[in-house]
Amino acid sequence: MTTALLTDHYELTMVRAAMGSGTAFRRSVFELFPRRLPEGRRYGVVAGVGRMLEALEEFRFDEETVAWLLEKDVVNEQCAAWLRDYRFGGNMWGYPEGEIYFPGSPLLRVECSFAEACILETLLLSIYNHDSAIASAASRMTAMAEGRPCIEMGSRRTQEQSAVAAARAAYIAGFASSSNLEAGKRWGVPTGGTAAHSFTLLHDSEEEAFAAQLKAQGEGTTLLVDTYDIENAVRTGIKLTEGRLGAIRLDSGDLAIQAREVRDLLDGLGAEKTKVIVTSDLDEWQIAALRGAPVDGYGVGTSVVTGSGHPTCGFVYKLVARADSDDPRAELLPVAKKSTNKNTVGGRKFAMRRFDAKGRAEAEIVGIGTPPTGDANDRQLMVPLVENGTIIGREPIEKARERHEASRKELPKAALRVSKGEPAIPTIILDHEGDETYNPYLHSAVPTNI
Repeated sequence: MTTALLTDHYELTMVRAAMGSGTAFRRSVFELFPRRLPEGRRYGVVAGVGRMLEALEEFRFDEETVAWLLEKDVVNEQCAAWLRDYRFGGNMWGYPEGEIYFPGSPLLRVECSFAEACILETLLLSIYNHDSAIASAASRMTAMAEGRPCIEMGSRRTQEQSAVAAARAAYIAGFASSSNLEAGKRWGVPTGGTAAHSFTLLHDSEEEAFAAQLKAQGEGTTLLVDTYDIENAVRTGIKLTEGRLGAIRLDSGDLAIQAREVRDLLDGLGAEKTKVIVTSDLDEWQIAALRGAPVDGYGVGTSVVTGSGHPTCGFVYKLVARADSDDPRAELLPVAKKSTNKNTVGGRKFAMRRFDAKGRAEAEIVGIGTPPTGDANDRQLMVPLVENGTIIGREPIEKARERHEASRKELPKAALRVSKGEPAIPTIILDHEGDETYNPYLHSAVPTNI
């Protein structure tokens, strides 16, 4: 299946017009980056890199697609002939999946002809904006859970394909599992599920429903206990398993109070190992509020698949350098947009994270033209993803998950507060000489005492 039409009309009309003006195949550099974090967020999480590479591989214009574009006068014959043979042949560097990002971080750099890069804009932005929004919200939730597992269960609260991507992004940011089976099949995300209220209502009694579930799934299953009377349901589940029930789930009411009451009841019945799982429209603030309650795990739905109030990261994709001719040896000239609140910084970017002597992140350093230099414990952030059209950046999802955990641990402790705040570390932009320069992402000059 081609991904070529997962794009905007104007990208092809730009290529068509650029072919007419003789500029379509000038060597160019595009960058995908955030101007800022969502209001109050202290850091963001990069996700979608693996999905992007898969989509890039499938970005082909078959004859049916080209015929439709010609029929609708989106392209002319010259442009159509080029699209039939389109294969991305350029280079990509970027932040690896699971890495933390900040305002101005050059998350993806694309180098190739203008035409090759231009038509990828919407594909790249739609994947990065969606997946990074989910991962950023999920990271806050798993941070607040403090090691207790979070289960992604929001498939029914979003578009069906977005649900699969959301499950993947949440897993990268620390969620333990998902209810989405396609995410399990396609991406290897662990999946799980037990029963809904309708299963209990189907049976003549709650005890019959529990007995049927236990017979099918074993004593380690999780019983949903708030269809009728919670205390009676807990007692029934413990009786049927002789105290060996895996877990109970609470899905309504005052979860903090109910969790304490149920924990006391379970302990009193000798079921000290039976876990308490809570669901019901949880988000990072509610998870934080439940940290003092005897809760063993959280099921999160709507909030995680919608980015917990920020369903997009606001990433943009901008031309930052281009040659003045088709000559492959032509010098790349920095270009930048000069617009109120939407300025960009021209020139090819490189990024490094600066750490203090204790290994704690203290600044995001963005160099223009050349990679910034640092101490032995500083880390260059951009890695090769595509080389001369060949994808080289694929990696197992578990590696992205491990990277996120390690990267988050490097942040200052204040970064993990759920309350609103400024970015956890500043972004410092260096000019070609390595000196700090004006940073449009801060609305003022970068302080010189950082």
